[in-house]
Amino acid sequence: MPEKTLNETGRDARVLYQKALEACQRENYDYALALFGQVLVKEPGFLDCRKQLRAAQLAKTGGSGAGGFFKKMLSGAGSSPLLTKAQFALQRGNHAEAMAIAEQVLNTDPHSSAAQRVIVTAAQALELPATVLFGLEYLVKNSPKDKAVAIEYADALTHGGGDTAHGERVLEEFLRQNPNDTDLAQALKNLSARKTLDEGGYGALEDGTGSYRDVLKNKEEAVTLEQEKKVQSSADNTTRLIEEYEGRLRTEPANLKVARTLAELYTQKGNFAGAIHLYNQIRNVAPDPTIDKAISDTSLKQLDFQITQLNPFAADFAEQSAAIQAQKQAFQLEEAKKMADKYPTDLALKYELGALLLANGKISEATAELQKAQGNPNKRIAAMNLLAQCFAKRKMYDMAARKLQEALKEKPVFDDEKKDLTYQFGCVLESMNKREEAIEQFKLIYEADVSYRDVGAKVDAYYAGQ
Repeated sequence: MPEKTLNETGRDARVLYQKALEACQRENYDYALALFGQVLVKEPGFLDCRKQLRAAQLAKTGGSGAGGFFKKMLSGAGSSPLLTKAQFALQRGNHAEAMAIAEQVLNTDPHSSAAQRVIVTAAQALELPATVLFGLEYLVKNSPKDKAVAIEYADALTHGGGDTAHGERVLEEFLRQNPNDTDLAQALKNLSARKTLDEGGYGALEDGTGSYRDVLKNKEEAVTLEQEKKVQSSADNTTRLIEEYEGRLRTEPANLKVARTLAELYTQKGNFAGAIHLYNQIRNVAPDPTIDKAISDTSLKQLDFQITQLNPFAADFAEQSAAIQAQKQAFQLEEAKKMADKYPTDLALKYELGALLLANGKISEATAELQKAQGNPNKRIAAMNLLAQCFAKRKMYDMAARKLQEALKEKPVFDDEKKDLTYQFGCVLESMNKREEAIEQFKLIYEADVSYRDVGAKVDAYYAGQ
């Protein structure tokens, strides 16, 4: 998903954005926040809108947040129901939705680091580098003594551009206070290397606007810095961070944040058992749905890792791989059932369970869960799509067709989701022997995207047979 300027956004978004700016000028911040939020739901990559929203949030709260110190402590600990909802959306892969909910948290507490972290993580998944930098800048401001955040910010600057001079100042201040910290020293070298490349004209080479003559004077320095950057591997960084956090956990055994960070580092290093053990300890002290999700995700990563350790040349490789895949599929389904039972009012979990049941061929059970999931406005259309597929698998083609038509009426924009709905509708019509009606659906897709699935072959074959 690319980041967008005002001119690249849709007309509706531009109109709402202009109204929001006018509301800010009148200091009608509640209305402005609502409008900016609507724009970002439509255009998550519209960074200027997110910046204006942040300014309005700070203006509304006087820069301090409406709830004072106690509320900040609670929001930082992740206790806000909205924040928990945002983290759930993030973990389910609903990145744009997670960002929208996190902004609702920031509407009342613009200094919430936990909400900013949701936005940063979601923006990374959506490949919005400037939005990632924007979020990390606030995290650095909120936690000026957090070395890990400073290094993360510097790394984002190194790979995504931005104000490298400011990043250098941040790291230099940390290094001044911790002169023997090798992680900080390496991060500063990486950032300096990027700055040298940019100032030397290498950025122009990347986009084709410069020449090597422009950068020869800085070549030797740039090469040296890049070689120093490559010497330090990410594996070594992870090992050092694990040692650091293990030491901190020994001296701060009740610090759940340290324990959780260490669990994440263990996962990166492949110590899945150690990570799950730590997550279980955290859950025993402070039950949290996000910890349940972390345990589930780590277990799945462990199964994926087991597949990578198989010998691809072994005679029984296919059987071993299939066995682990089946174990993974069964685990996912069991975890989805547990989560749906534990949080029966969360209809998004009903959707996930229904999708897994359908994938496992449990059509009747999937139908029941997906019918409930239709009540979630964010999952409604997706649930109707899968529900229609359930009907089709049971040869209830008339019911499948009605459900797809209902979903299509609620999709004004011809995006990938509508393409899928249209394709499914065409396939159902084919199964009903309504070939002419089916081909009309495939033509709608053909006109917009000839390479979509086998639409090109279907339409070409139809005209060839005329």
